[in-house]
Amino acid sequence: MRKALIRSTGAFVPEWSVPNSYFNELLNEDVDTWLQENLSIRNRHWCSATESTADLAEAAAWDALRKADLRPEKLDLIIIATDTPEFISPSTASIIQDRLKAKNAGTFDLNTACAGFVTALDVAAKYITADDRYNNVLVIGAYAMSKHLNKQDKKTVTLFADGAGAVLLCAEENTDRGFLASELRTEGQYNSWMGVYAGGTNQPITEQVLQAKDHQLKFVHRFPKELNPEVWTDMIRSLCERIDVSPAQVAQYFITQLNINSIQETMDAFDLPMSKAHTIMQNNGYTGSACIPMALDDAINKGKLKEGDLIFLIGSGGGLAFAATAFRY
Repeated sequence: MRKALIRSTGAFVPEWSVPNSYFNELLNEDVDTWLQENLSIRNRHWCSATESTADLAEAAAWDALRKADLRPEKLDLIIIATDTPEFISPSTASIIQDRLKAKNAGTFDLNTACAGFVTALDVAAKYITADDRYNNVLVIGAYAMSKHLNKQDKKTVTLFADGAGAVLLCAEENTDRGFLASELRTEGQYNSWMGVYAGGTNQPITEQVLQAKDHQLKFVHRFPKELNPEVWTDMIRSLCERIDVSPAQVAQYFITQLNINSIQETMDAFDLPMSKAHTIMQNNGYTGSACIPMALDDAINKGKLKEGDLIFLIGSGGGLAFAATAFRY
């Protein structure tokens, strides 16, 4: 039986480091204290004027390929999860295929906002499981939301950041490791509560749109604070039941890296220590579809995972979309 294994990971953030003190000056108020006390965020990275989503994705891809010692022409498929694409069309994945010279790889983009990477990982694992022509699939979460921020909107400008994370999945026969289970959910009634609402066919870019800043990220309504922890907790229970494990048997939980309190509440629901929920938002801010593969890569680099460890990856994002997967590393 074929299974999809995590062969390597990679990550990249832009050079421009933006500390909380930047926003104290920009907004003329102390936002640093609130960010650290409520979200644990101290710093983040933003693209320069000449950097874009494809640059971040390419760098993370090369990092993962180097760690796996895999040549790009060995890739069979490249999937990019992003809601900040290089262009509306064509796909960002096609750009990365060209830059890597991955001449044998098919490509597509996937957008379920910040749940995108976990959704794409699920799709990639199932390609490998179902079709023996797919042996090496590169999945990248890439995010350059700084390009869509209103620099005077403190609800968004202080939180969102840029980066990319990559996971290389490979096929292996007769193994207990790899992809185990997944679950996707959507609460579509929240689709108009947060997003970038201009630039598509509903609101093409016009001078009026630019003046109203509808082409930039907006929080339209405040989400119920209990929503993420409740859904995450329920998805964890569901995955545990399906693969017949307890939450305590999971070595690490990689959860959307925005609100440290929501992650803490989720861990508390199972009486688990926060050491089992590796976080990177302290120094990277919120990197959307990139945050989970970036956290996974960071945990691996720091020796927090060993072969055979059970890991859960749980993402949520605008839509509202939720995605969870279980892998044995």
